[in-house]
Amino acid sequence: MPPEHSTSEAGAGVQETQFTAIPNDADSVSRDTHSQENIPNGSNQTTSNDLGRSTYGTTNGAAEINKHTTEDAPKPAASPRALSPDLLRGLLMVLQAIDHCSVSQGAWRHGVALESEQDGTIVTRWNDPVPWTARMLTHLCAPGFMFLLGMGVVYFGRSRSKLGWSSWQMVKHFAIRAFVLAAVNEVLFTLPFGRGRILILNIVLLALAVNYLLAGLLWLAINASEQSLSTLLESFYASQTDDEVHQPLLQDETGHSSTKSVSAWAMRCSWHIHNGILLALNIITIAWNQWLSPHHGHCPLDTSPGYSGPTQPNNTGLGPWFDFWFLNFQNRLVISPFPPLAWLSPAILGLLYGRIVLARTWKAYTINASNALFGAFLMLPFVLTRLLHVGNLSEDCLSMPEQLASPDRNQYLVSFRSFFYIIKYPPSFSYIAFTMSINFLLLALFGALPAKVARRIPTLLTFGQSALFFYILHLLLYFSINILVKKWFGHELDHIDPMTGKPAVGTEGKPAVMWITWLIGLAILWPLCRWYGRFKSTKGVNSVWRFF
Repeated sequence: MPPEHSTSEAGAGVQETQFTAIPNDADSVSRDTHSQENIPNGSNQTTSNDLGRSTYGTTNGAAEINKHTTEDAPKPAASPRALSPDLLRGLLMVLQAIDHCSVSQGAWRHGVALESEQDGTIVTRWNDPVPWTARMLTHLCAPGFMFLLGMGVVYFGRSRSKLGWSSWQMVKHFAIRAFVLAAVNEVLFTLPFGRGRILILNIVLLALAVNYLLAGLLWLAINASEQSLSTLLESFYASQTDDEVHQPLLQDETGHSSTKSVSAWAMRCSWHIHNGILLALNIITIAWNQWLSPHHGHCPLDTSPGYSGPTQPNNTGLGPWFDFWFLNFQNRLVISPFPPLAWLSPAILGLLYGRIVLARTWKAYTINASNALFGAFLMLPFVLTRLLHVGNLSEDCLSMPEQLASPDRNQYLVSFRSFFYIIKYPPSFSYIAFTMSINFLLLALFGALPAKVARRIPTLLTFGQSALFFYILHLLLYFSINILVKKWFGHELDHIDPMTGKPAVGTEGKPAVMWITWLIGLAILWPLCRWYGRFKSTKGVNSVWRFF
């Protein structure tokens, strides 16, 4: 529904809570601020009806503050925090820790197939069932974090608008935060792993930095354009009034001309039009991964039997600076498996979702039911990609024994694992549809939990509220711990370590070692993140510590 505009909205009390998005297998990090209006004390206390309201949008108390903004108005009390995004974010971070712990330990090969998860790559062998299942779960992380990033931009922008920030102040904030993310990427990845030989090692943080800045600028542009279009539509309506018969185009219930009705109509139309623009951009930014693929996601049919690996050079022919933004890119100075613009689509979806959620006061069951329905709906286009052979970036690329045994059948329908084979590098439409379907269903599940129950899941909430801090710390922790673990339990593996060029060493074949290490790491991280959350809460709204 369209937004409920109020000229006195800036008078509502504002409590800042933290809206954080963070990375997956070296995926992404960003914290975004989520503002919620407060419910005043005294005669405006929370009622049983208010408890049914979702904490995503405006509250009834905020509306009351807008009506009674006086110097002696009662001091607002804190409204409840929106817990479901925190819980989802916390779960995604716990899942991504599986990826990073297993990779740093050499517990198993990284991917659902042993060869690659890159478009246009022939694969011939599935990973073992446990690592295959773990990898399917961690697939949820990257698009989930990007989605939360976009959603957080909307909450942050609305919060700062109420505090009187100008557009330039917000641009400055978006740019500084993007710079911080890019700097963390260089310190955390490029310097230790590049060893002075490469300039950029983009293991998602750089992609997140770029997309955070782009999402922020897009939100500002949409916000300004929406107001301009509303004014234009209102002027157009006024020009259509028939002065000769003095018949107003819109009348209120008393039969008199209603300027408010014209204004509300113009705002509704502008709001819907700009949501349509965001939806179109969301589709375009995932479709261009297919359009710009050098082989459009197809493997050549004349490939010799038994061959595995890439089938064509991964470039567009438009130069390295263009390829860096859209394709998995590698040259002498740059390694970037997360092309920034290839991951922009979930962030734009987050912008659209945030606008809808903040448009009005929603009841909790409406939000949860909508999340569940949309999650179920997204599974339909995923199934269609399997049946219609569109949007997959993996056509004719499955060369597993089951495909070789049934060469005339649909490659995705010959086995369970084939049906769920999705391309992450860059993300295919089927990948985004499947992973975002699950993320929306999880959002609905967490939203359906009573607040008392949700707050009793302390680990997820703690991790979800200290995202970038968790991300930096968990990488340092797991890579450090696993140096010792590999000395104690490791052995030489049958493949080459891409970072050293020497035979890899790991604990492959000893899954219990990996799972115990993963749990120990989470147990160490929880009190540290809890401490950091308390420390961060003592800092001002503009403090750099709140970025973490």
